[in-house]
Amino acid sequence: MIETPYLLFLGDAPDQLAAKVAQGIKDWRPENAVGQFRMEGCKADLGLTDMDLVEAREAGAKTLVIGVANRGGVISQDWKKVLVMALEEGFDLASGLHNLLRDEPDLVAVAEACGRTLHDVRIPSVKYPIANGVKRKGKRCLAVGTDCSVGKMYTALAMDAEMRERGMKSTFRATGQTGILITGDGVPLDAVIADFMAGSIEWLTPDNDEDHWDLIEGQGSLFHISYSGVTLALVHGGQPDALVLCHEPTRAHMRGLPGYQLPSLEAVRDTALALAKVGNPDCQVIGVSVNTQHLGEEEARAYLAKVEADMGLPATDPFRFGAGKLVDALAAV
Repeated sequence: MIETPYLLFLGDAPDQLAAKVAQGIKDWRPENAVGQFRMEGCKADLGLTDMDLVEAREAGAKTLVIGVANRGGVISQDWKKVLVMALEEGFDLASGLHNLLRDEPDLVAVAEACGRTLHDVRIPSVKYPIANGVKRKGKRCLAVGTDCSVGKMYTALAMDAEMRERGMKSTFRATGQTGILITGDGVPLDAVIADFMAGSIEWLTPDNDEDHWDLIEGQGSLFHISYSGVTLALVHGGQPDALVLCHEPTRAHMRGLPGYQLPSLEAVRDTALALAKVGNPDCQVIGVSVNTQHLGEEEARAYLAKVEADMGLPATDPFRFGAGKLVDALAAV
């Protein structure tokens, strides 16, 4: 188990979105977020107290969590200096990067010398099966997006919280590093061998009560050249009964792909639904989740109204305005 609370390491994150791991922990498990550690040049800010390692230890932090999701998941030499000091100061380290802590000999040596633990949450701990496509009991909802990092995890978490508040049966199913660090369990999907990705999602969302909903954390986008494979594994392995479309309307291009524009919501709806019906012919699109963080309130509400008119579906920003509309639509499935 990863010891809490955390000091969230933002490193030299180039923008706020790069710190999405730390942001997710701060937003959904604020009791675990003691403060933030930022290096020179960091462009992200969670609004937490900036602390050095000594201050964080005095405040009770036990684990330094790498809260940055950079392209390729690499631990830089500048980061490593801080990580070594953290181990020497008495912190455990936790990371969801592809560049594993346990593969860095100097970090391993210092951790062993200091009696500290290295946690790599992007390591599959289960021997997952190959997907068989057999229909499972219970219901499942999957968030699919126009791009990466548009709010798929936040959508599922917000819907799960709203459903629990209403007394409905639901479980948030984490499929990425941030979700796993928030909930303590899940499948690190993009680290699963390709043949077993869909099977891992079948394993993650097993038979359940007929009125129980699994809210599956979405990943990537079917339209993102780099990460579409994990999205399709979720669509087929999850066999969703319902899809929620997720979108961030201020993007100039796909994240990390300046030569690619975002697809329309209509294109995502049609493509995702056609693929979902392969595994579940009864699947339907029930609503739209829009990340409006870069819009003023009036502008956001006007945009949501336009989406509803254009798509004929309920639309909301579930983190900003609540997930009620989406849960209402889900309850009608």
